[in-house]
Amino acid sequence: MELNLRGKQVCITGGSAGIGLAVGRKFAEEGAETALLARDESLVKSEAERIEKEFGVRSVGIRCDVTKPEEIDDAVKHIEEVFGGTDILVNNAGTGSEETVMEAEDERWYYYLDLHLMSAVRMSRKCVPYMRNRGGGVMLHTSSICAKQPLWYEPIYNTTKAALQMFSKCLSLELIKDNIRVNTVSPGLVLTRDWWKTAGILSQQEGIEAKEYLDRIAREHAPIGRFAEPEEIAELYVFLASEKGSYVVGSDYLIDGGWLKTVD
Repeated sequence: MELNLRGKQVCITGGSAGIGLAVGRKFAEEGAETALLARDESLVKSEAERIEKEFGVRSVGIRCDVTKPEEIDDAVKHIEEVFGGTDILVNNAGTGSEETVMEAEDERWYYYLDLHLMSAVRMSRKCVPYMRNRGGGVMLHTSSICAKQPLWYEPIYNTTKAALQMFSKCLSLELIKDNIRVNTVSPGLVLTRDWWKTAGILSQQEGIEAKEYLDRIAREHAPIGRFAEPEEIAELYVFLASEKGSYVVGSDYLIDGGWLKTVD
């Protein structure tokens, strides 16, 4: 299937690992130019260099902590200098939390609101003018199944991802008149380095191997019986960003191996 993404310019937050990096590589495979944003400057630059070498398209790695507005400003200016703007924005930065409502301090709530919600608000506001000048664009927000089917041990993650979905819906209504399509992707279990790290800690406590722990998690939650690879998730992003997804506006796409147990 020809997606006609060659020459498009894509900005991806949380782009140095996991879903974000897989999305960046998939866009590059389709011929798009990519700006990867992440906090680890060395890692994000090396991954961008690897993309350039493998796929023969321009890619730039930019250090950016998206919880800090001034770093977003600097990153967007850098993208403008390199690419002149952005056609596709993927607001992907985020991570799980672990707490209870009764024990978590306000500062923890504010941090995750900045990370999952306000970073998307700020990045979107910065990129809309470029998209308007170019006659349109696409925004994709990485939410989670946990916005609909929460895990008990991360109420802040569940809540802020749900807020991101509502923001995405509102933004889609506001921007479609400018030919800017906004949608949300909500993955379930995805085998990222964070999951391996968590499994390494918790499996030791139980006296089992990390893989055994992950296999059990998959059996408990996903009817398909396994974790997704980040590359599988990335396929959905490039489709939604392409002209093949031109009638998709304001939607949320679960890609969860059957985890959600209700009709949505």
